[in-house]
Amino acid sequence: MGGLIRRVLPGAAAVALLFGMVPVVAAASPATFGTPAATSTFGTGIVFSQPVTVDRPIGRVELLLTFADGIGPSVVVVPNPPAAGSSTLTYTLDTSGGAHMIPNTPIAARWRLFAADHPVDGALGPQVKVVYADDRFDWKTTSGDLVRVHWYKGDAAFGAKALRLGEDEVRATSKLLGVTETEPIDFFVYADTGSFYGALGPGAHENVAGTAYASIRTLLGLIPPDQIDDPLVAVRIPHEFVHLVFDTASKNPYHDPPRWLNEGLAVYQSEGYGSSDRRQVQGAARSGTLIPLEGLAGQFPNGQDFFLAYAESVSALDFMVRTHGSDALVTLIRSYADGRTDDEAFKAALGLDMAAFGTAWFKDVKATAPPKYGPQPAPAGPVPAAWKGVPVGGYVSPATGGANGAPVVNGGASTDPVSPGAPTDLDAVGWLAAVVIVVGGMGIVGMLLVRRRAKDVAP
Repeated sequence: MGGLIRRVLPGAAAVALLFGMVPVVAAASPATFGTPAATSTFGTGIVFSQPVTVDRPIGRVELLLTFADGIGPSVVVVPNPPAAGSSTLTYTLDTSGGAHMIPNTPIAARWRLFAADHPVDGALGPQVKVVYADDRFDWKTTSGDLVRVHWYKGDAAFGAKALRLGEDEVRATSKLLGVTETEPIDFFVYADTGSFYGALGPGAHENVAGTAYASIRTLLGLIPPDQIDDPLVAVRIPHEFVHLVFDTASKNPYHDPPRWLNEGLAVYQSEGYGSSDRRQVQGAARSGTLIPLEGLAGQFPNGQDFFLAYAESVSALDFMVRTHGSDALVTLIRSYADGRTDDEAFKAALGLDMAAFGTAWFKDVKATAPPKYGPQPAPAGPVPAAWKGVPVGGYVSPATGGANGAPVVNGGASTDPVSPGAPTDLDAVGWLAAVVIVVGGMGIVGMLLVRRRAKDVAP
């Protein structure tokens, strides 16, 4: 009877659901929301607030924060649920110290409340959007078709030149990679090192004069007003804009292309493979200190190797164009948008995986590949003396011998003689032991089956 009930109930429940016999009760919203607000203070935090009126006890309060590069909202549990009546919910998102946030980061926020007596369906409040701004300065802004330049020191000509350099590079790199930019790009220009590194935060790389944050379409650069006509500025500004177009061409939800490929294109487009970079690569090749491309796939090193990493990146890109053509370079970059792995992308575009390409580049710059470190195959374990010379899976038959009395293994290959008195084959005792074990095991299994059958038929 019990088995019958278990079989019938799921079917009955399905029929009941099909014909609406099982009512679904939706809980009434426990709250009425007012107009939310969000205010930010650079280097301190963002304060979110939400006026709310509740008519019954609240068991849980959440703040849902959605960032530009997030696949969904981050959920923050806010303590001290409000009592019945009207109140204002508040939460401060810390952006100080190690919680530093890059300026111009957009955030969307919504509050959600769960009644204490119905903790399943939450009441969702209206959305509020805020952009975390660097409010330390009074910014000036000039805009073009796609680029918006923001600066606080320097005249209008300063902003106009930065705008022209940026827009020209966006057009050139978009044409090369075959993409169309539609979303605006914000370029914030800082006038001194302290302010610039304050915007980058405590984890900033040393020696950086510009950086790109593709997920929020934002560039930060260090250009004192009196250096706008410096030849280096005509390189620095285009370099950063290349990164944004590279991201548009290769963006995918799985992983980033190698860092050296991204930086290599930025250097190649903005200044080419210059004599200074060539000397660095040649010197490192001669001294055996050239970094393999696998070591430049992620974060670049600090110190002097920081500059070498950029030189190697453009050298490898130059080699790629010389040996495979610019079309192959474009195919490689664009193929990442399909979600391919590094090796899949390189094989499709160049006909060889990334490691093979790195080896070919090392050979082109006349460098010797460094020894590989890391996990190595485990050494072979000790072999009993009686087994020496016996191949895996073979046996030694004392009945037949090879030349000079050496035993023959598997009827063929000659091996070292077997030690006197060593076992050479399964003898009668061994066979008997094996049979006893098998028969005994079958007996135990049979007993267990009989006991289970007896239990099944017991009243």
